Amino acid sequence: MAKIIAVANQKGGVGKTTTCVNLCAALHAKGKRILLIDCDPQGNSTSGMGVKKNQSPNCYDLLTKGTFVLDCIKKTPYGDVIPSNKDLSGASVELVDKRSREFILKVAIQTVCSDYDYIFIDCPPSLELLTLNAFVAADSILIPMQCEYYALEGIADLMTTIKMCNKRLNPTLNIQGIVLTMYDSRTNLTQQVAFELKEYFGGKVYETVIPRSVRLSEAPSHGMPGVAYDRIGKGSRAYMKLAEEFIKKEKMSSKGG
Repeated sequence: MAKIIAVANQKGGVGKTTTCVNLCAALHAKGKRILLIDCDPQGNSTSGMGVKKNQSPNCYDLLTKGTFVLDCIKKTPYGDVIPSNKDLSGASVELVDKRSREFILKVAIQTVCSDYDYIFIDCPPSLELLTLNAFVAADSILIPMQCEYYALEGIADLMTTIKMCNKRLNPTLNIQGIVLTMYDSRTNLTQQVAFELKEYFGGKVYETVIPRSVRLSEAPSHGMPGVAYDRIGKGSRAYMKLAEEFIKKEKMSSKGG
C-alpha cells in the first residue's frame, strides 16, 4: 500500500509546490511509483508536472461529484497526477453539507493505494476543508520551511492544526519531515532558524537543504519539474539528493530504525 504524504504549510511562498513537484519527479526518476494529487485551487502542481489546468475530470470532480479516481489520473513522464484548477476553490462550500465531509478524499483514493509507492497531496496554503481532507487521508505531513521569522510562526499554527486533527479526525497523523527551502547559508537568520528547528524537531529536519534557484522558478513555465528542466542545476541536484535521503529514511523507518 502507498504511503500517503500531505505537503503542507499554512504560510504561502515557502516553496511548498516546488518541493512537492520536484520531490515527486525525483522519486519517480529513482523508480518509485508516484501519484501527485493537486488539492490546491491554484493548480500550480498541475502545470508544474506538465498537465494543463483545464483537464477534466480532476480533483474537483473527484471530491464533489464522486468521479472514479482512475478517471481523474493523468499520466506524465514525471509521475501520475490528479490535476486541479480554480474550480476547486468552490469545493469547500459545496462539501459543507456532505456527510463525513473530511473523509471524502481518503475514501475516494482507497482503490488506487496499492498501485503506488507514494501518494503526495499538495495542500492549499490555508486551513480549510481541502486541507483537512488531505490531513485525514494522509499518513504523514511533509513541511517545506523557508528560514525566516514568519515561517516559525507559521509552523506553530500548523502544529496546532495537526494536534487538532490527531484529536478529532486522524490520530495516527505525524510529521514526515521538514525541508528547509530557499536556503541561504550566508545570513545569520537562516542559520538561527535552522538551528531552532533542529533543536525542536531533531531528526525530522532533513539534512538536505534546497537553495534559492532561478532555474527551479523557470521550470513551470516550460511545463516540467526543475529536476527535468535543468538536471545539473544546484536546485535540481538538491532535490535529487533530498529524494535519496527520503528513501533512506523510509527504509530505516520500515526496519524500525
